[in-house]
Amino acid sequence: MSTQAILNNHAAPVLELDNLTIAYDGKAVVHNVSFSINAGEVLALVGESGSGKTTTAQSIIGLLAENGHIEQGEIRLNGTDISQWSQRRLDALRGARISLIPQDPTSSLDPVKTIGSQVAEILDIHQRLPRIQRDARVVELLTRVGLTHPEQRAKQYPHELSGGMKQRVLIAIAIALQPALIIADEPTSALDVTVQKRILDLIDDLRRESGTAVLLVTHDLAIAAERADRLLVFRHGQVQEQGVTAEVLNAPKSDYTRQLFADVPALSGRHRAHIAAVAEPVLLVENVTHDFSLGGKHQAAFRAVDNVSFSIPRGTTHSLVGESGSGKTTLARILLGFQKPDSGRVLIDGEDITRLKGEALRQVRRKIQLVYQNPFASLDPSQTLFSVIEEPLLNFEKIPSAVRRERVLDIARRVALPEELLGRKPRELSGGQRQRVAIARALILEPKVLVLDEATSALDVTVQAQILTLLRELQDSLGLTYLFISHDLATVRQISHSVSVLNRGQQVDSGSVEDVFALPSSDYTRQLIDAIPGRHRAA
Repeated sequence: MSTQAILNNHAAPVLELDNLTIAYDGKAVVHNVSFSINAGEVLALVGESGSGKTTTAQSIIGLLAENGHIEQGEIRLNGTDISQWSQRRLDALRGARISLIPQDPTSSLDPVKTIGSQVAEILDIHQRLPRIQRDARVVELLTRVGLTHPEQRAKQYPHELSGGMKQRVLIAIAIALQPALIIADEPTSALDVTVQKRILDLIDDLRRESGTAVLLVTHDLAIAAERADRLLVFRHGQVQEQGVTAEVLNAPKSDYTRQLFADVPALSGRHRAHIAAVAEPVLLVENVTHDFSLGGKHQAAFRAVDNVSFSIPRGTTHSLVGESGSGKTTLARILLGFQKPDSGRVLIDGEDITRLKGEALRQVRRKIQLVYQNPFASLDPSQTLFSVIEEPLLNFEKIPSAVRRERVLDIARRVALPEELLGRKPRELSGGQRQRVAIARALILEPKVLVLDEATSALDVTVQAQILTLLRELQDSLGLTYLFISHDLATVRQISHSVSVLNRGQQVDSGSVEDVFALPSSDYTRQLIDAIPGRHRAA
C-alpha cells in the first residue's frame, strides 16, 4: 500500500504490533509483543531500564541500532505492515505520519541552526511551501505550542532557550504535519515538575484537537497513571500485562506490576512519620545570602540565595525543593564549604563553617558528605569498589590497612553490598549498586550530615524504592541527618520530616512536610504540589 493509501485508511487502528520479536546480534530482547492504539488514544509503555520499551518504540519508526533487527511479527500503520520497509520508504512516513518527541531537548536540536530553520526543515522535506508561507507556518507552530514572542524565538539558537522552551520546539516539529501517531519517548524526564505538567497538558490538548494517537514511553509510572488511557507493562522484553489504566492500577494481575506500582511515591500514599521529639539541630542555616556577579563594572549582581534560614534536628531529614535556578545547588555548595556566603552563618554541630579556611575547612568534610545524582559519573571508573569506598579514609586518617579493610567491609555490609562485588569496577554494577557504593563512600568517615543531591532521580522506580528504604534504615541505625535536595515532591513527601521550598533564591515555604503539603503559604508551592504527577489518583 502506498503512503497516501496509509494516510487515507481510517478503518484500522492507527498502530498495531502483532507478535513482534526484536533481536540484537541474534539475541532476542523483545519477545512476541502485541498491542494496538486507536486515534486520539494514549498508550503508555512502562517498565524499568532494559525492559524493552524503548527498543519497541524505536522499531516502530525504523530507528533500531545497526545490530538490531525485527525477527518476526508485524508493525501495521493504519492497517499496512511497515516492519520490512526500507529506510527510504520510512523517510516518507517519519514526520508526516509518525513523529517522535525525544527525551533530551538539548541534544536533539542542532546548536548551530536557529529554532525557526529547524522547524522549517520538516516542512521543506514534506511540503516544499513558498518561503513566505513556510515562515508563517513556523511562527504559527511556535505560537501553537505556547512559546511567547514566536517571531523572536524563531531567530534564536537552542542555547538561548530554557529546557521547557526547547521541548516545546520539538513538539512543534512533531506536530507540524499533523501525524497520525506521536511517539513521546520520556518527553519530560529532564524538566522541572511545573514545566513537565505544562508540556504534558500541551500534548493532551493537541491529541484531543487532532485525534492523534500517542505512544508514551516512560519509566515514570505516576505520569503514565495520570495521562494514559491504557497501560502496557514491560519486563525483560515481555509484556507482563496490559489494559485500561484504572483497571491495571486497581487490580494488577502480576506480582511484578503490583510491586512496581507499590514503589511509586505518588501512588503509594506512604508518608514519613512525624518527629516524635525535637532533637537539637545538627545543621543550622541562618540568614544565608549569596550573590553572583554578572560581569562588567556597572552590572548588578544576581542574587542566587536570598536570606535563607532553616535548621535540621539530629537524626531527621530536611528537603530542599524548587525548580532549576531556585538556589538549591548554590545553597548546598555553601553548606559543603565549596562556596562562602556573602552574609549569614552555617553551623554544623555548633561550629560556624563559614569562618573556616584551609585545613580547618577541609576537616569539616568529615562532618558533612555529599552523594551525587549520577552514581556512574561520580565514581572513578579505574578504581575497584573497595578502593572507591576506602579512599576517604586515606585522605583523612592514618590507620593500619587491616583496620581500613574492616571499616570498608563493615560499611559495605550496612549498605547491602556483597563482599564479592568489592573487587569489581563501577561499570560492572547496576545503577542501584553504584548508588550504594556512593552512599558507602560518603558514610565511611562517619559524618553527621549527608547531603543527597537528587540521589534517586536517575534510578528506576523499584531501585529508587530500595535506596529510599536503605536510607531510612541507615538513619534509624546510625542516627544520620539528611539534607535531601530534589525536584520530586512525591519522593520528598515520602522520605522527609521537614522541607524548605525555594523560588528564585527565596524561601517561600518552610516547616514540617505535613504542614507545607496540607497548607502551603505561597502560590508557588501550591503550583508545585498541584503539578505532582499521579497525586490526584493517589488521593
